[in-house]
Amino acid sequence: MVLRTAGGRLSLVVFLWSVAVVLSQKGWSVTYTTQSICTLKGSTVEMSCSIRYPSGTVTTTFWFTKMYDVEKYVNLRNDSNYKGRVTYRSDKMNGHTLKITDLRESDSAEYKFRFITDQTGGKYSGYPGVTLSVTDLQVKVTTTWWSTTLTCSTTCILTGNPTYIWYRNSKIVQGASSPSYTVYFKTEDRFYCAVKDINSPAVSVEGHSYFHVTYTHQRICTLNGSSVDISCSYTYPSGHTISETIWYTKGKLHEAPQILSPGYGGRVEYLGNMQSDSILRITDLREEDSAEYKIRFRTGQTTWEPTIPGTTLTVTGLQVKLTPATVTEGQKVTLTCSTTCTLSDNPTYIWYKNGHVTNQSTSLFLNPVSSEDAGRYSCSVEGHEEIPSDEETLTVRCEDV
Repeated sequence: MVLRTAGGRLSLVVFLWSVAVVLSQKGWSVTYTTQSICTLKGSTVEMSCSIRYPSGTVTTTFWFTKMYDVEKYVNLRNDSNYKGRVTYRSDKMNGHTLKITDLRESDSAEYKFRFITDQTGGKYSGYPGVTLSVTDLQVKVTTTWWSTTLTCSTTCILTGNPTYIWYRNSKIVQGASSPSYTVYFKTEDRFYCAVKDINSPAVSVEGHSYFHVTYTHQRICTLNGSSVDISCSYTYPSGHTISETIWYTKGKLHEAPQILSPGYGGRVEYLGNMQSDSILRITDLREEDSAEYKIRFRTGQTTWEPTIPGTTLTVTGLQVKLTPATVTEGQKVTLTCSTTCTLSDNPTYIWYKNGHVTNQSTSLFLNPVSSEDAGRYSCSVEGHEEIPSDEETLTVRCEDV
């Protein structure tokens, strides 16, 4: 009766803690590898521990979750709910492992290890034990005007940072550490998720009318000093009217987006009808303009911002690379018009020697090289001849006599 009172419970906790401290001081302990595990229904789990005791020989070991009375523990091997699903494993270093197969949600419990030695009073149980939570996979559907997001949901956070595999009509469409998958199109296909070989039930994503954006290019690589058009087209549900279109750059982590209003810095212009397509034109490009460019809309009092990736712009300069930098007559030298990214539209490169056009090619090969080839070399892209690279000097040594 005393144990049912609040004061009694407090005294009991203090008493058990005191006993645990005393036993630990005497050299008794059970150390679990982990304190909690969250895993999937139908899978297999292993939990392990190591033990320490002052003297004697261990005669009995077992794992348990239940006890009916003092010294009346239910060995998991003898529990009918675990029949055929439990195995124990021990090693010579006092390590002990419990393996449970074909997990069920009813297996969720706190698992503890107990051992008995041949010494008088030589019994010990490890408290607290390992808390096992068994969950299943369910797909939760969240729909907005932009998209439908499917989330592979569990009642606890799965242990081990698992990979979530998403299937569309039994075909893999994504494998990632994120439990979410986003659909940006109308579809009545069936989707389900899986972790390893455990699948969720499939769900149907009924067709909805979304705000849908398609960027013309995912990536653009262009020259420092040139101009670029970044474009997209979009659709949206009837009953909505776009009152404002805004382009912006997605900054680095924790940085606020940079809004690119028309006329921004005198280099930005908006083109297109703004109701179904839009073009962002940027002139006099600089390398610091390299960023991801995205669009957002305003309809009434609501701002819509697509979550899909925008267009990644990389602005690069031209540089002449000589391989090798210094050569002797009769050797081979390669001159490359180098950029930090692969320029869009497969351009033609123009080569200059001492300011005069010599060739048109991505690389210039001189084989064999002679003293007449020495000079200052630069390159440009056809159509952008006004933006040449800096000059590099090719030095040719005479052969030793």
